[in-house]
Amino acid sequence: MNKNNGSSMTDFILLGFSDRPQLEHIISGVVFIFYIVTLVGNTTIILVSNLDSQLHTPMYFFLSNLSFLDLCYATSIIPQMLVNLWGPTKSITYGGCVLQFFFALDLGATECLLLAVMAYDRYAAVCQPLHYTVVMHPQLCQKMVLVAWLGGLGSALILCSLTLKLPRCGHREVDNFFCEMPALLKMACVYSKVIEVVVYALGVIFLLVPLLLILISYAVITQAVMRIKSTARWSRVLNTCGSHLTVVTLFYGTLIYMYMKPQNSTSQDEGKFFTLFYTIVTPTLNPLIYTLRNKDVKSAVNRILCAEKWSAKS
Repeated sequence: MNKNNGSSMTDFILLGFSDRPQLEHIISGVVFIFYIVTLVGNTTIILVSNLDSQLHTPMYFFLSNLSFLDLCYATSIIPQMLVNLWGPTKSITYGGCVLQFFFALDLGATECLLLAVMAYDRYAAVCQPLHYTVVMHPQLCQKMVLVAWLGGLGSALILCSLTLKLPRCGHREVDNFFCEMPALLKMACVYSKVIEVVVYALGVIFLLVPLLLILISYAVITQAVMRIKSTARWSRVLNTCGSHLTVVTLFYGTLIYMYMKPQNSTSQDEGKFFTLFYTIVTPTLNPLIYTLRNKDVKSAVNRILCAEKWSAKS
């Protein structure tokens, strides 16, 4: 890479919240707690979904993929963030920054598509209950998840290659707590109309279109729910769909605010706190939302724990 474009041997400086040193210790403590909850919560969902045979359904197949995705997403950002918050230096290597940037884009875009897939699954379960197992057969579920992962990978490769080619004129300071696209674009010493167009185009594909499909799915689901006479089934549908809608609102809301607005219209401090929300808070809340509102997961955890107790006694 050209020296003028920034040497690959030169570390970047992650400014993070260094302009507010009194907040750094508080933020680091909160982030550490959230990360532990993320690890425990998402790992629990993955293990329970695989160990309990009653959860071998499309919904929990998608949910375990979401949990794995959230684990990777949080782990690609939080450890480096904690090192910088706790240590005297705020640096990250060029290679580390590129990897962090790539994985954040890849996993974020994949989650956008995966949440849309999960909405379709809920539509099939509620609106076509008699044909659900036929419609959502294992091969289709695997293909839908594969498309989500490949779609995220493709978008990340496009945006990474375009962003990293921009000349930085020696700029090394990333005004965020991790290498995220808006902060890296602000490091560039030239304006790129091409990148702006590509970002908006991919924003429509990965944010607005999936969100529209989710809203349509839930509009149809709402109509179907209104016709349900069984109170128990009505309550069950609301629990599972309500969990998914909560996750969708938290994730898409903050991402659309950050990526679909002109970059100059969002203050840097405001952007950091919104970024903090969808990179750290959302992966933590996902397992809590799905487990606290979902009787199936809680029952499965109890069955596994009981089985372990019986096996230990025998």
